[in-house]
Amino acid sequence: MKIVYVVLGCISLGIGAIGAVLPLLPAFPFLLLAAWCFAKSSKRLHDWFVGTKLYKKNLESYVKGRGMTMRTKIRIIVVVTLTMSVGFLMMSSVPVGRIVLACVWVFHLYYFLGRVRTLEEETE
Repeated sequence: MKIVYVVLGCISLGIGAIGAVLPLLPAFPFLLLAAWCFAKSSKRLHDWFVGTKLYKKNLESYVKGRGMTMRTKIRIIVVVTLTMSVGFLMMSSVPVGRIVLACVWVFHLYYFLGRVRTLEEETE
């Protein structure tokens, strides 16, 4: 089973890395999945991953329970909103699907704006 977690973690890491560069592909959920898979499969891979710049920039503060910067929250919300808008528009003949998608979108907004703590931007 560890091999499955390693493979899934590597695939998620690759998609997450691409998502960190491309504006329409969300990086956050894939990097979170990669962290979880690596934690389940290999301490060495997990330790390596949590030391990467990709992890530190996108997940570290969230995983440690501190929260996210407003910039990170807005980036996630915009990407998810754009992605879900495509699905919403394509479901013109499926009203139940549109309702479900709208409910998921509202919960997404509630969670990131209301439940995840907002951190101050770090100045360099």
